[in-house]
Amino acid sequence: MVKCESTARFSSLAVPVILAQTDTTVGFLSQDSDKLYEIKSRPTAKPFIKVYKDFYNFLLNKNRVPQNKKNLVRRSKKTTFIVKNRAFRVAASQLNSQILRDLSWNYSTSANESQKKFDRVFCESKADIIIEDRGGLNENSSSTLIKINKFKMRRMR
Repeated sequence: MVKCESTARFSSLAVPVILAQTDTTVGFLSQDSDKLYEIKSRPTAKPFIKVYKDFYNFLLNKNRVPQNKKNLVRRSKKTTFIVKNRAFRVAASQLNSQILRDLSWNYSTSANESQKKFDRVFCESKADIIIEDRGGLNENSSSTLIKINKFKMRRMR
């Protein structure tokens, strides 16, 4: 666990890649999608999920959700939504870390190589910062994926 009141000691890292237990599974978090593409060896045409720490920050980034679906988005837990081909999730960090509290949003992806299972050695070698609580890092099920528009809602995963 990172025990730090400020991020000053991490100032040499411009945009770090963080390995942490997310609300669903263990994952890489960063605000630099290029670093995540490089780590995952993933095609750049496949975008990452953008995770906001609360619904207010989501709305500040000028994201548009149909009016009749806003309550669904705000109240959902462990659910990723796709609106106009942009994937996002609203999820507060459950870890008590100043680094994660300072970020209003970040890109998220599972902490594994593309199409492979979780490997702790691989993850620790690729991450700049590792945040772990006493529960450890556990690979759990991924989030529910729902595609929404003004009229329809379709479950993708």
